[in-house]
This record gives sequence, structure tokens and C-alpha cells, in this order.
Amino acid sequence: MTVTTPTVTTPTAVNAATAAAVDPIAIVRVSPQTAPAESAADAATPHVERYGLFEIALAGTADGNPYVDVDLSADFTSATTGETITVGGFYRGNGDYAIRFMPLEEGEWCYVTRSAADPALNGLSGTLIADPAGENNHGRVLRATDVHRAATSATETDPAGSELAFQFSYEDGIRYMPFGTTCYAWTSQSQAVQDQTVETLVAAPFNKIRMCVFPKFYDFNNADPDVFAYEGSMENGFDHTRFNEELFSNLDRRIGQLCALGIEADIILLHPYDKPEWGFSKMSREADIMYLTYMARRYGAYRNVWWSLANEYDLMPQKSLEDWRTYARVVMANDAFGHLRSIHNCVTVYDYNEPWCTHCSIQRVDVTRTTECIADWRREYGKPVVCDEPGYEGNIYWGWGSLPATELMRRYWEGLMRCGTVTHGESFIDKGDQIWWAHGGTLHGETPARIAFMRGIFENAPRAASPLDADTAPEDVWSVNPVDASQPLNGAMEKAMKFWDVPVLRAGTDWQLVYFGWYQQLYREFDLPAGGEYTVDVIDTWNMTIDRLPGTYAGTVRADLGGRQYMAVRIQRA
Repeated sequence: MTVTTPTVTTPTAVNAATAAAVDPIAIVRVSPQTAPAESAADAATPHVERYGLFEIALAGTADGNPYVDVDLSADFTSATTGETITVGGFYRGNGDYAIRFMPLEEGEWCYVTRSAADPALNGLSGTLIADPAGENNHGRVLRATDVHRAATSATETDPAGSELAFQFSYEDGIRYMPFGTTCYAWTSQSQAVQDQTVETLVAAPFNKIRMCVFPKFYDFNNADPDVFAYEGSMENGFDHTRFNEELFSNLDRRIGQLCALGIEADIILLHPYDKPEWGFSKMSREADIMYLTYMARRYGAYRNVWWSLANEYDLMPQKSLEDWRTYARVVMANDAFGHLRSIHNCVTVYDYNEPWCTHCSIQRVDVTRTTECIADWRREYGKPVVCDEPGYEGNIYWGWGSLPATELMRRYWEGLMRCGTVTHGESFIDKGDQIWWAHGGTLHGETPARIAFMRGIFENAPRAASPLDADTAPEDVWSVNPVDASQPLNGAMEKAMKFWDVPVLRAGTDWQLVYFGWYQQLYREFDLPAGGEYTVDVIDTWNMTIDRLPGTYAGTVRADLGGRQYMAVRIQRA
């Protein structure tokens, strides 16, 4: 019989009917300088969801260059925990300033502003109430080890076991698996194209998007944007000490829309694909630091933000490794909320053992052994691994962007079977003016539907599922020794003797998933753990079907695969 994958309720699913107009998450904004002259007891205390976005809007001096001359911050203190969080403010032009805050605990918070440069901004105080998070608000995505505490007694068990080190979690403990996509310069396109991109994302299976702040100059990326990040012009140069509020106001809205859709904004802060007339990749170290400070202060309070210091950092030889470490420290010092941080490579993989890196963001280097390398990267770095560029479905005249959908999906499956995650991309050059990988717009490929299908399988897998290898516990070995049944196998032996050709995911003696990739086997036989009854699902990952064999099985089972490629078999304790 054919069964469907159990429905997965994504943390912030939005009905497709809202595609035409996605509202950004709400900003609870207060202006303490203009509050009515009434007693504190009579004033209405603003309420914001836990992990929501609270903003103090202030008016101050416009003299000189406030981006450089005026520093602003606020101390927020929780009445519940006594913790104080210091948050840096930022200038918005025309004498307008803002401080953004994300309450990490429920209850009352008190704040007071600080500014030595402008008395009008100094010493303003107030309170806010953080209400329980709403239904689709799960807080920041963090490393699972930063969210889940280890078991404190012998009777407790960790649902992820040793896999916890390689996973992400929302702040409320719900597991987060990145199923991302790449639209590098989508916020540098026209408003119509940006709106179309948001509409496409509503119906797409993605919960993360890699995106740049600066425009991109590369093949099929030749147009100048209407708006730049700095005041100035290509003709007369840009003033790297004065930001352009028009661009950042638009970025506010787009990141807020992504948050409303449950999509993490993996913000690429710097990249090498630049025009001489732009010059954003070759700014001075001081200008880089000022920009990174501004970004961290302006967007740190959005719960859906990740920081990628660079796309293809190794193509920017003007910046040393110590520069990147300095830039990481700048982001960490100005992001009061500790979002995820990484950096992305072209050829030379970064050393993700550096403590500032929370996870690995890697472009495949070998053109044939791609996401299979996730197993190596896990061992080398001991952190969550995201293969953010495995290649793209498309037909561009480069190998990285001319994969058939079957191959991109194979790379997806090979990566997830090794307990990493993989990011989508699409680069068709004959489907209109927009190419998803660069501009956003509309998707044309065959992979998104199949990514949605695989999400249902992997998001319903046991959290402790891990690759069958030498680290597999002896009691979790399923197979009988084919040479001498009286001699039990260990994990390495079982992999070498029974599954040398295919990746296996396993959770104890309760669950197993095997993926056959390129192979077109007629059938496969499996040993089952002694004493158990099991159901068996034959999964056609390309045609998106799940066929459950009738009844339950013990001892051994044969699964017919029909000689088809891209098949998988899932076995679960009945």
C-alpha cells in the first residue's frame, strides 16, 4: 500500500493566501521623549512577545556626522532574572535614532538609555512587559548544545544523544533543520521583483535564505541597484561614514517579512563580487568595522538573523585571517543577542575550529565528492555542518550551476544521510530576466517539491538518528555476521560488510533509513534486530511516494526496489 509522509507542521507556516501581502513581524515602538506628561502609574506599559521586536525611537542631534560622533546604548534589566542586557543603538538620519531589543525572558523589563554625546538621548527610562511567545514564535535558532542542557541524572536521557553537537534548535527547544536556499542579491532588485520573491517563498519549502546586503557584480549580475548602502554616487564616490536609510528601511521590511514566514535570514555581510565604481569589497578596515557594527546593532534584535561574515572569503585576499577574526569580534560585541555566526569559502575551507564560528558554512570543493564530505567535516570540526553550496539546479554555462534536479537531490540526500544539512540553489538562464540564485523572483526547477517531500521524512526522524559507522554502539548493530553468525559485528564491521555501498541512518534498534542514490537495485535484504517487529517503507525519493510493505516483519525482510534509482528504505519498530 502507498502511505503518505506524516504532515510536518513547520514552526511558522503561513497560508499561501497571504502571498500577495506578507506583513513583517510587528515592531512595538515607543518614543519616551514624546510620552504624555502623566504619572508612571497611569502610563500604559507596552507589551511585546517574548523574542519579539521592541524599539525605542529617539530624536537627537543631526549636527556633524552622528553616525560617527554619537554613541547610544540602553541597559535592559529583567525583573524576573535580574539579568541586564546592554544593547547598542544606531542612527537613522535626519536626527532620528533607535535602539532595538528582543526580550529573552517573560515578564517586566526596565530600561535606561545612555549617550555621552547628546544629553537629549541620555537617561531616558521606561518599562515593557514581555508576554509569552506566540504560536509561531520559537525564538532564535542556536546550536542545540546551547539550548539543551545535558541530562542531570541516570534516569534522564538526551533525545539527541551524541548528535546534539551537530544540530540546531529553536530557543524553545524545538529542533530546527535548515532547508535553505540562495538568493544573493534579491534585496538589490526592483520592488516588484522583491515582492515576487516573497510571494514565491510563501509557497516554497525553505526555512532559511542566504542573502547579501551589498549588490553583486558577476555573470548575469550587471545592473546597478537603484539604492546603495551609503550616501553618495558611483560618479562621485560613496561616503563610507554615512549610511543610506532608504536601503536599510527596505532591508528592515524584508527581514521582517522573512521572520513572519518562519525563514531565517542568513545575512552575508561581505563578498568579493564588486564593481570598481562600487568598491564595497575593498573598503578600509575601519569602514568595514563601522559597517559591521551598524549591521549588528540594527538587526541583532530580529530573532531570525544569522551572520555570515563573507561569501567566498578566500577570494578577498585584501583581508587577512586576522581581519576576519577581528570582524567576528566586532559582530559579537555589537550583537547583544548572540546569533549564529560563520563564514563561507570558495576553495579554501575556513578553520571552523575557531571558537567564534558556531557552525560550518561550506561550499563543496571536490566536484564529484560533494556532500559526502559532510562526514569528514563533522569529524574535523565537531559542529553543525551546512553545505551551503552543493551546486545549483540549472543550465548556466558553469559546472556549479548546471546540475540536473536528480543530481542536486542526490546531493541533498547524501548530505542529510550523514547528518549535515544542504542548501538549495537554482540558476536557469533561459527562464526570464531573473535567475533565482542571484535575483530571486520565481522558481522554475524540480527540486523544491522534492525538498518539501524529504523535509517530511527527516523532520519526523528520531533526533538521535546517526550514521552507521565505527562510533555505532555494539547494542545498536542490526546485522548478523555473514561469515560467522556466532561472532557479533561492531558498527565499523557492519558498515563494511553489509552497507559498504550506501549511507545508513539509525536510531538504536527502533529506526533505520538507507539511501541507494545512483544504484538501481531490484531488491535489498535487511537483517532486523532480534525480538522486534518492524514496518518497512520503500521510498521513491524522486517520484515522492512511500510504499509500506504489508504487515510487520521480524528476523529479515526483503524490500523490492524495482531497479529504480534514488530509492530509500525506512524500517521502524512496529
